[in-house]
Amino acid sequence: MNLVAVGVNHTTADVEIRERLAFSTQQAQAALASLRETPGVREAALLSTCNRTELYCLTDEDCPDLVDWLAQRRSLSRDKLESVLYQHQGEQAVEHMMRVAGGLDSLVLGEPQILGQMREAYARAHEAGLLNGELSRLFQEVFSVAKRIRTETGIGANPVSVAYAAVSFARHIFADLKKSRALLIGAGEMIELVARHLSEQQVSEITIANRTAERASELAASVGGRGISLEELPVALERADILISCTAAPLPILGKGMVERALKQRRHRPMFMVDIAVPRDIEPEVGDLDDVYLYTVDHLQEAIQENVRARQDAAQEASELIRDAIVRHRRQRREQDAVGVLRDYREQHTRMAGEELDKALQQLNNGADAEEVLRRFQHSLVNKWLHAPSVTLRKMAAEGRAEALLIARELLLDDDKSSQ
Repeated sequence: MNLVAVGVNHTTADVEIRERLAFSTQQAQAALASLRETPGVREAALLSTCNRTELYCLTDEDCPDLVDWLAQRRSLSRDKLESVLYQHQGEQAVEHMMRVAGGLDSLVLGEPQILGQMREAYARAHEAGLLNGELSRLFQEVFSVAKRIRTETGIGANPVSVAYAAVSFARHIFADLKKSRALLIGAGEMIELVARHLSEQQVSEITIANRTAERASELAASVGGRGISLEELPVALERADILISCTAAPLPILGKGMVERALKQRRHRPMFMVDIAVPRDIEPEVGDLDDVYLYTVDHLQEAIQENVRARQDAAQEASELIRDAIVRHRRQRREQDAVGVLRDYREQHTRMAGEELDKALQQLNNGADAEEVLRRFQHSLVNKWLHAPSVTLRKMAAEGRAEALLIARELLLDDDKSSQ
């Protein structure tokens, strides 16, 4: 059987094509049902995220045309799909799966979400009855390697997104974010990511202020917070330990005077502020105030560049882990190749032994001497076992196949015991 990985990602296809190739949960279930009925497909799984769509299949030697299947399934021309598609087979497919699960093939190097998405793809395929043997075991290998990458290389230890870096900065200021209150200004994608990260850190309170209060409330509800309008900022500012702002406003939203009044009401408890917006949402003079720690997107970018370098070093370590895993995988596959031979060998010799045993039992039932029967049983069985190897060894010796004779000695003789 043959392992095949077929797909597109953010480096090979633009967002328009990736959108057309994306599968919703229901679409993925229908696609898996179709694969189950496709001749030549033994096992299969489908991974679909915003940045990639990949198909992993264990197929017969006569591999079905998976490119054509994918093109028809997503109503794309074959020519257009082939221009952005990559295909891997065998060990290259195994290595690709490990790199994807470990975050080495992601848009953001080392991002952790992809491993969870691969686990979901595995669960869907298992539920659809498409993982019942070798591919299922391979997924477990992949997950094991990905776990080692995350725990042994530190590839995810350093934040490389602006949103996550902002929250990480806050953790350096406040020993326990669970006791802190956060105020976010804006309701775009960046603030949504910040809100999620803060929620994961279990901050005690999240307030989101936006020009449109309805949008603020909608976003805040997704993280268990509350939404307010920009007019309510002065009061909300008095409660905020953490403030992160990212709007498209042409002029600053927070001035030095508003922050000074909030600090007075707070009795000068420290405030941590991050201004991600360009142009800036917070007047630079705010950073001159005592008890205010103000960072801009430039500060974050400097930290992110350092962290990217750290992740790249970790990615080299991760690649070494994958190479070692591929060597182990190759060895296991070769060992599995011997299983069929060993099974046939055992069946053949068990059959021979059974035939000789039946003869011996018959002789005993006829009253023959037991010791003589056992001696004949041993002699006949050894002759039968050695007949085929003897013929083959003589032939190899006559042909001068010295290396084959050495292998035969290794297989047939226990030299350690015979030398004792």
